Amino acid sequence: MRPLHYYLLGTGSWFLSVGIQGVMFAWLVTMVLRESPNRVGIAQMTLLLPGTLLILAGGSVADRYGGRRVAALAQAAATLAPLWLLALVLTNQLTFEGLLVYALVMGCAQAFVTPARDGLLNHVADGRIQRTVMLASIAQFGTSILGFLIASSADAVGPALILGIQVLILAVGVAGFRSIAQPRRALGAESSATLMDSVIEGAKTVLQHRQLRMVALQNVAMSLFFMGSYIVTLPLLVREVFHGSATDLGLMNVCNSIGLVLAISLLLRRGDVARQGRALILAQFVGAIVLGAVALAPGFSAFLGMVFVWGACGGVAMTMSRTIMQEQAPDGQQGRVMGFHSFSFMGAGPLGALGSGYLVNQLGAQAALGICATGMLAVVLMIGFRSSLWRMKTAP
Repeated sequence: MRPLHYYLLGTGSWFLSVGIQGVMFAWLVTMVLRESPNRVGIAQMTLLLPGTLLILAGGSVADRYGGRRVAALAQAAATLAPLWLLALVLTNQLTFEGLLVYALVMGCAQAFVTPARDGLLNHVADGRIQRTVMLASIAQFGTSILGFLIASSADAVGPALILGIQVLILAVGVAGFRSIAQPRRALGAESSATLMDSVIEGAKTVLQHRQLRMVALQNVAMSLFFMGSYIVTLPLLVREVFHGSATDLGLMNVCNSIGLVLAISLLLRRGDVARQGRALILAQFVGAIVLGAVALAPGFSAFLGMVFVWGACGGVAMTMSRTIMQEQAPDGQQGRVMGFHSFSFMGAGPLGALGSGYLVNQLGAQAALGICATGMLAVVLMIGFRSSLWRMKTAP
């Protein structure tokens, strides 16, 4: 198998697990434990918080010790989280605090898996970065759909079987990452610099680059307004407005991911996008409008249709943002730059989750979506008018 195939195996297994987690974690906290909106926000914040605190260090560790090694070890550690949850379920001791332990372990693992995996992409791309980003994105969201479908059967088969499947899936991904040949230059590349110096150098690279800085800013807004809405407000909307189940949560996630995969597949068929910054801004603009429309959905079918369109916008936005960061990253700093990319996307996630829970608790899910859509729209318009992303054009 080619290195790209092993990379896609490792990446696909992680996101298959994430797909299962996306439904199971929300289902357990919102529908099994029946926690309040504030506690749902706290649970999702706990899942995201380790990434905020550790992902920049994770990128530096990947550059220092090699993405293959770090990704494999971190994904192996991630298997402990569903094993813990499985033990709680089998002993009938599932509690809110137990879910928080799962969230912390999985969040810490993700802080190291994500930049290590993204840093490997240049190594397996053979010079075709945008195409490889699209292939990786299709693998990510395609396997996520399968994960959502697996987890949506939780009402029928119970959580224990699904958690056991999640453990096995993560273990397969460890083997995939271990099979990638490590680039020689990455081994020991940062031996003379401290970890903090390495993190600071990566941050300076992003902050001093006009396009990278603006991509990071829109990532922060996307994390704050879109991620919080997706992981907190939409599941609560399904519970409170549509009186949904695990199957309905699964359908919501599947529709979102189908939109993502379809948009990325169309981009892949079209070929490389020259106006990457313009495509990013337009996708986020339309996505903000659609999110506001989701709050006004007259029924569950219309809700799923709007979530599908929102996912398509996200597919374009995430592909363009990752491509810009990958192509502009200096040689030898891919792990750190992509770590900063992930940090900018995940860093505001805990605040977005907590804020979304508070807004739902105070104003209701529909009003919370409207506020987040308005906030994202304001940021996108500011970036579009005041940055060079709109005029950015890559060489053919």
